[in-house]
Amino acid sequence: MPSPGKLAGTARGRARAASRGRVAWLATLLKGRPKSRQDLCWQQRHAQATEVWLVIVDASASTRRHQALAQCKGLLAQLFDQAYRQRARLALLTASGAEPRWQRHGLKASASLQPWLQALGAGGGTPLIASLEQARRWLEAWQKSHPDQVQRCLVFTDGRLQRWKAVQPMPCATLLVDIELAPVRLGRAQQLAAELHADYQHLQHFKVLE
Repeated sequence: MPSPGKLAGTARGRARAASRGRVAWLATLLKGRPKSRQDLCWQQRHAQATEVWLVIVDASASTRRHQALAQCKGLLAQLFDQAYRQRARLALLTASGAEPRWQRHGLKASASLQPWLQALGAGGGTPLIASLEQARRWLEAWQKSHPDQVQRCLVFTDGRLQRWKAVQPMPCATLLVDIELAPVRLGRAQQLAAELHADYQHLQHFKVLE
């Protein structure tokens, strides 16, 4: 199984290289911030819905601090629009309250996501580890039933957990976006990314390019 984030050069994970066309920014950013044109991944023309993005959003009470969730929602709106344009399917899982909640299961991205995103608020506990476990099982099952689809997992969290048991990496390329915006940061999201074998980026440095 290819290591998460190393999409170029793998049979399932790569976006086809090209000299022109639309840039596949999610696949590009999963490899790290591009420094030159050679670092870009490109969308295949006339592609069908060959990708599924599983998005996990930490909406626990701590994400109200310093408008972390509000800024995260702005980025999510751009990602949802990108998924729609790339004909990707979306699975959405929120981590807040007592237990994870599934919002969508592998359906095509559409404008109907925007009202849900606008209404999303922060509160309650942080069932993030349970969310990750559910997500991993869902991805494994989806992989068996849709072996030709490329999977990507995006985790948005401030990492503010007291402690957690060991977590297993996802069975696909994974990107963790750290939304912790406090002046004094605990840095636990970066630690969690390392345990997940996920690429790591901070919200303040992450931009969806058009």
